[in-house]
Order: sequence, then structure tokens, then C-alpha cells
Amino acid sequence: MPRIVVLGASGYIGQHLTAHLSQHGFQVTAAARRIEWLQQQKWPHVRCCFADVYQSKTLASAFEGADVLVYLVHAMSEDDDLLEKERQAAQHTLLALRDSSIKHIVYLGSMQPEGNHSPHLQARKLTGDLLRMSNIPVTELRTGIVIGAGSAAFEVMRDMVYNLPVLTPPQWVRSKSSPVALENLLNYLQGLVTLPASGNRIFDAAGPEYISYQTLFERFIALSGKRRWLIPVPLPTSFVSVYFLSLITSVPTSLAKALIQGLNHDLPADSAELQALIPQELISIDEAIRRTLEKEQQQVMDSPDWGYDPDARSRWRPGYGYYPKQAGFTLETSASKASLWKVVQKLGGAEGYFYANGLWKTRARIDDLLGGGVLYGRPDRDTLKIGDKIDGWKVISLKPQRELALLFGMKAPGLGRLTFTITDHGESRSLDVRAWWHPAGFSGLLYWFSMMPAHQFIFRGMAKRIASLARQKDRCGS
Repeated sequence: MPRIVVLGASGYIGQHLTAHLSQHGFQVTAAARRIEWLQQQKWPHVRCCFADVYQSKTLASAFEGADVLVYLVHAMSEDDDLLEKERQAAQHTLLALRDSSIKHIVYLGSMQPEGNHSPHLQARKLTGDLLRMSNIPVTELRTGIVIGAGSAAFEVMRDMVYNLPVLTPPQWVRSKSSPVALENLLNYLQGLVTLPASGNRIFDAAGPEYISYQTLFERFIALSGKRRWLIPVPLPTSFVSVYFLSLITSVPTSLAKALIQGLNHDLPADSAELQALIPQELISIDEAIRRTLEKEQQQVMDSPDWGYDPDARSRWRPGYGYYPKQAGFTLETSASKASLWKVVQKLGGAEGYFYANGLWKTRARIDDLLGGGVLYGRPDRDTLKIGDKIDGWKVISLKPQRELALLFGMKAPGLGRLTFTITDHGESRSLDVRAWWHPAGFSGLLYWFSMMPAHQFIFRGMAKRIASLARQKDRCGS
């Protein structure tokens, strides 16, 4: 069996493909910048390696001893530098491939419509063209909408159905494509990495039907059991801001923007050649939606982000947004990791929440009125442990001198956590204080945005106060 490098293993397709190949006994190197996240997955038969496509030297160690490279890296920057970012990533990869043992490149691209004016689709094409400039055979697999938990196209549709009683999407919902189930796409990728390659090839990965996004909406509404009015309005996409979507869906803005640009076009596909090469039963669209809805909770709660906490799992509901909303502040400081960590663990003590303690107390009192039953106080010790309670919060993850995560325990429409993350940069450290929120439908979104004004300055003040106290500790220690 070939030894495989998955470049971009922390991304949506990357993490699923790495797990899929691992389950089938392949020796895999999972390469990405989020090395700690990769290591937390604990995939069997998988070597985790830091890799930055803008630093060729980091790619060399990731490619060492491998036979096949699966290239899944895509830039999500603004349109004016998107193509340049994609070009740089591909060119740095080509440099690292010169002295590698890689004999085959499998690249996951996007369908290319006629008259393509989408910068994101153009960037995918550019990457494929650049990779084919190497002396290594490249197999490019082009796909459109993927149906699976976490897929941007699926989650935008899901959030709109769950959050809005009346759906009035613009004319891009009339565009057609051939949605493919995530499981089918992973099987195609697995098949391609095992096939010998003697030249460059391009395949389409399509599902069993060629339908409009509007029809996909209608199928989802029927299967979800929701009663919704779907009334497309004849407005071009330019009239519907991506930032409006950010108000009604928890999908990150960069993903939603790339999705809408792609949906401006019909994406016809012919997967007959691929199906003949790697035969498999294509999952119907309705069945793919059913399976995805069943897997969403499992995938969110199996993430190490929640510390596998039973309280978090029991509180999850099907209507919660798959992607979390987030707000926070990152501060650079000269304080040591040890001192920052000591201060962070004093949360809820004499310093309270380090900033705007009156607002924190007011929120707790509101929870009392709602019958939340907050237990005030914190453990009578300087250090924290998993399971500790602090004024309605619960410690669910604790990585010494790196990260503290707490589960939000008060009454609110959704599921949230608060994280304190310390990163060492050598001469300085960064402290990130951040809230993460999976909204429960439209009420969960309203709650989140009502808290935004407070978030804008509270986390900034918390980070500054923690850093100040940590510097005081360093001076006293010296």
C-alpha cells in the first residue's frame, strides 16, 4: 500500500480523508499548520507533521518517505490576493517535491464552468495547472457541492432552514450541480491514491442527480420536518451581501463567500469515466442528507475542543449550529508562560474575571431569575482541575501553560465555551481570550449578537489585565 501525505489534513475534507485512510490501514502523514489539533485526533497509523505551504523547508520533512501526495490546500483570503496566495502555495510545494520520493499527486479541485468569473474557482484551476508543471503525474478530481456534516454548502442550507421561517434566497439557488455524498468522495480519493499513474488526468466526481440548489433546499425541508416557505427572489447575488449570510448562519464568512461565488454558475459534470475506474454505489441525495443530520452531533461532540465532556454532550440539540460563532482578543506580551498560566488559573478568585466584574455578576443574576441555579465560587486552591466549577462555568479541558477551556453553564439558547490560549513565540507570548457559541436557531443568533457589544471590550480588558498581573509575577520572581 502506498505511503500517503495528506497536505491540508486539518481542513474539512482533509480530516475526514485522513480518518478514512487510517481506518483502511494506510500509512498516512497528516500535514498542516495546526499540529496540536492533528495530534489530538489520535488517528492510528498516522504521523502528524507541521507543514506550511508558504515555507518549503517544512514541506520537505512532511514528504519524507512518502509515495503519494494528496493536495487539499486552498487559500481563503480576499479576492485581490487570492490568486497570488494560491500561486505561492503551489510553487513552494513544487520546490519541496523536487527532492522528494513522491511519485503521484492527487489534487482535489473544483468544477470549472464556462465563463468562470469566480476568483475562488479560478484559484482552484490555477493550482491544478501549476501542479501539472512538475514531472510528477497529477490526478485532479473536480467536485461541486459535497453533502456531509461540516460542508459549507450543507451547513448554509441547514442554518437557513432551521433559523428562518421564510426563505428568500437570490437567483443563485437556481444554479445546478451534481451534489456528491462525502462518503462517495472519500472512496474516490482512496481509489485514486492506490492506482498507478503514468500521466496527468482530470476526473469529475458527481453524485447521482443533476439538480438546482433550490431543489436541494426543498429536499432538505421535507426531510427535516420543518414547515418553511421557500420564495426565491429575482435579485442577483451582488445584492445579497455575504455578511448578511453571517447573520443567519454560523458558517465562517470566508467559506460562505466561496460557496456563493461557485453557486453563480451551473456546474455540469460527467463522472462516467471515474465511475468505471472506481465503481461504487452512489448514495442518493435524500439518504446523504439523512446520514449527515445523524452524524452532526457525533462529529461536534467527538472534537477535543469540548474535552469529551458528558455535560456538553447531553446539552447538545439537533438544531444547534454546526460551526460556532466566535469573538475574542489576542494580545502579545513579554510575560512568561508560567506566570500567564498561574494568573489564568485564578479565574473567579480575588480578581474575579479580571475585567468588568460587574457585568459578569449581572449575567449570573439574570440566570438566577431564569431559574438557572448558578453555584457561585471556585475551588479553594490556586490550580484548577477538569470538572471544577467556577460561577456557572465548568472546566472541560486543561493543557498546562497552553489552554484552559470552560463550558458555559447558564441558561441561553445554544451551547458555548470560553477559552484562554497561551502561545509561545520565543521572545514573546500571545494570550487569546475567546468565546465560542453554537447558536440554537434564530434565538441563539439573536442572543449572540446581543452579547457582541460586551464581547468587543470585555475580552480585550481581560487579556490586558491577565498580562499585567503575569508581568508583575515575573518581576517579583526576579
